[in-house]
Amino acid sequence: MFGFKIDKKDKLSSARIGTLTTPRGLIRTPAFVPVATKGALKGTDFDSAVLSGADIFMMNTFHFFCNGRYKDVSRFGGLHKFIGREEPIMTDSGGFQVFSLGSGWDYGVGKLAESKVVNKKKSRNTSINEEGVIFRSPYNGEKLKMTPETSIKVQERLGADIIFAFDECTSPLDSYDYIEEAMGRTHRWASRCIKAFNGNNQVMMGIIQGGPYLELREKSAEFINSLPFFGFGIGGSFGGSYGDSKANMNLILDRTLPLLLDSKPRHLLGIGEIDDIFESVERGIDLFDCVIPVRWARHGMAMIRKGRINLKLTKLLKSKNPIDENCNCRVCKKYHLGYISHLLKEKEIYGISLLAEHNLFFVLDTMREIREAIKQGEFLKLKEERLNWRVKPLNIIDSF
Repeated sequence: MFGFKIDKKDKLSSARIGTLTTPRGLIRTPAFVPVATKGALKGTDFDSAVLSGADIFMMNTFHFFCNGRYKDVSRFGGLHKFIGREEPIMTDSGGFQVFSLGSGWDYGVGKLAESKVVNKKKSRNTSINEEGVIFRSPYNGEKLKMTPETSIKVQERLGADIIFAFDECTSPLDSYDYIEEAMGRTHRWASRCIKAFNGNNQVMMGIIQGGPYLELREKSAEFINSLPFFGFGIGGSFGGSYGDSKANMNLILDRTLPLLLDSKPRHLLGIGEIDDIFESVERGIDLFDCVIPVRWARHGMAMIRKGRINLKLTKLLKSKNPIDENCNCRVCKKYHLGYISHLLKEKEIYGISLLAEHNLFFVLDTMREIREAIKQGEFLKLKEERLNWRVKPLNIIDSF
């Protein structure tokens, strides 16, 4: 059934390789989980993702709830039968999407922000209280209510293998007092999720919150660790500005991961840039999910060994080189930059499809390299080799 086994630990860091067992297959960790929000990968397909190394996919509870589609999925027998796939599936709880519709929309921010803390104002789109969240559907404006019990019920009907507890994701602009209040609410909701969960061929992960504040993160880690979750998700925002978020995220992981049971898997929610993956694996993270590979593809951005490159640059129309000469994906073996740049400039959908395929392969293959490096005792060496672009960036690479 379900289980998690650590196969080897790195001697010079907290990195580890493991095997996450589900009834539908094994997940080799550290693993990247491609996000198929509404049941499909944007720009590419499940078969190419599996061939590239994907063991599991993430889907979005919020969207299936807002349009009522989870009822149709349930009639089909769950997500696996609905989309015609047998690979393991995760579903998020909907907490982050509620944040995006509320504070994220009001402040114009995601997990990171350009400015510092502001006073919490009443959201135009959402209302949060102890019972749950009331919000308007982004589909038709209908007023909807999601509670911990609702989130678990919907995820059970969707039939994902691994689900997440319902949480309140706070804005990077929220004050300490509000983040502390929301963290307490997340903890109480976690307990309610456990009571509501039937556990039929599913396991649930608890989510650690606390924003950028170390003492809150530690408190949250200790509480979630005390509950009978299968594993842990680290969510929410990590800093108040672009300049400090990454460093603060690493510090938070340094302080919170030692407080969690070593024998359970740890998932860093919504994080997927290559430098973040290496830093987080070094600290003991086992799973990642992020839309970055396919989102960047839609914007013409390719992931390469030296960072990322904008394929819409006019100079690339003359290039006969592959996207990345070190990449073994089908796209890099068959097509050159000039052609893909042409497709993107002409707004041909195929250009996005090729780029999404490459980007997803790039991340999944990086995870394969990481697992092999840990196995061989050379993780830190690989990290240094792969992240040296941060010191010597190319002119055509966007700054981070």
